[in-house]
Amino acid sequence: MRTPNLDRLADQGLRFANHYSNCAPCAPGRASLLTGLWQMNHRVTNNGAPLADNLPMLPRELRRAGYDPTLFGYTDTALDPATLVQSDPRRCSYEQPMDGFSVGVLLDDNIDPWIEWLAGQGFPVPEENRKIYDPAPIEIPEGRGATWPPATYSAEQTESAFLTERALEWISSPDRGTDPWCAHLSYLRPHPPYLVPSPYNNMFDPADMPPALRHRTLQEEAEQHPFLAAALTIVPSPAEELDQRQLQATYFGMIAEVDHQVGVLLDGLEELGFSEDTIVILTSDHGEQLGDHWFLEKLGFFDQSYRIPLIIRAPGRIEQPGRVVEAFTENVDIFPTLLDLIGITPPDFCDGASLAPFLDQASLPPTGPEHWRSAVHFEFDFREPNSTIIESIFAIRQDQCAISVIRDHDAKYVHFAGGLPPLFFDLRTDPEELYNRAEDPALTSTVLSYAQRLLSMKLEHTDPRLANTRATGFGTIHRPDPPRPDSQPPA
Repeated sequence: MRTPNLDRLADQGLRFANHYSNCAPCAPGRASLLTGLWQMNHRVTNNGAPLADNLPMLPRELRRAGYDPTLFGYTDTALDPATLVQSDPRRCSYEQPMDGFSVGVLLDDNIDPWIEWLAGQGFPVPEENRKIYDPAPIEIPEGRGATWPPATYSAEQTESAFLTERALEWISSPDRGTDPWCAHLSYLRPHPPYLVPSPYNNMFDPADMPPALRHRTLQEEAEQHPFLAAALTIVPSPAEELDQRQLQATYFGMIAEVDHQVGVLLDGLEELGFSEDTIVILTSDHGEQLGDHWFLEKLGFFDQSYRIPLIIRAPGRIEQPGRVVEAFTENVDIFPTLLDLIGITPPDFCDGASLAPFLDQASLPPTGPEHWRSAVHFEFDFREPNSTIIESIFAIRQDQCAISVIRDHDAKYVHFAGGLPPLFFDLRTDPEELYNRAEDPALTSTVLSYAQRLLSMKLEHTDPRLANTRATGFGTIHRPDPPRPDSQPPA
């Protein structure tokens, strides 16, 4: 990998090495990031599942604090239908900006703003917008695979370059005034389609790519669990070894392209004189299987879909910048962290906890402050309300199409609703998650202990908004819980 600008950001801040998204795909992952809630509480179960309007939302909290949170990109939010009249066209889209954001540029599945920008530069845009993702019609050289051909647009004309330019124009505009500001810059890349312009398509050699982490054959992978057997009929990865390695090389090139634009953004902040009083948080909504376990994109329970980067730069706040934090952190921690850093108390209803102690105290133990989580939790919901095919495949109800995971440094336990068997991976001997040992008699008590920890975590995090409130003769009394996380000790 070549990410000099992410490295630069990490040198100036903190890098969290064991950071996880709480759910996948995009809309659920972003809901957790921007509400501070696990999926069991925000209930955005997939792309298109609405976000209830009565939940905490980061842009609303920032606006109450005097900021103007402005979106460049997308949040993949389906609005609460209870807030929309029947004829409102927003009922037909899950790609609305989350309520509370001003919109600098909305760039989601509708790429019109980027296409118009390209046309303004004299680029011959296609009549059908999505054709912009057709690769250049050139012959693939020997040693290169199917995703090698570059995009027809240049490295200076990518969606990332467009969003960076628009964000810097907004940040530097005198019309923005002197109020505090927040830009949510949501780069699409790296993300399908697997396409990158020159020189990034040539930056990495397929021959240098590590082998995919998976069983020798797709059939052997499918035999691990009924969920895998069904999912692998829908979203398998390339079977040809060269195409698999090229996919990785292309993806690394996509990361390098975004890294360059992060550098342009950081340089712009410096030139504007904003570097010393601007908090920068870099993370993602989910990961990418990239051929591991024979899957593409994001789904299920494997680390590849959930383990993601987190870098925080907070000038004047971090003791000994450049440190790497090994304690477990989750995307639900971003919501309370950002509010903490600007002096705002997060809502009681929050499954995450502020990461400020990690910034302030370089001498914290590797496990974090007292009562910090000893494991991470993430979820995957695979129900499809517009179809019954999934329930038919597994002979379960719609509300049983759910996966819940607890993962620590030693093991991962994966629980399925609806009677589907659990999975258990001993990460000390099997870090690639290839061998399910849930039925191993020697591990029965260990598997049970992880199931019990997962149940305890679920009970502790069930919606507490009114649970800690009582109507009394003296009026309403409310005593919030201490800041989370306060999970169970290791088994």
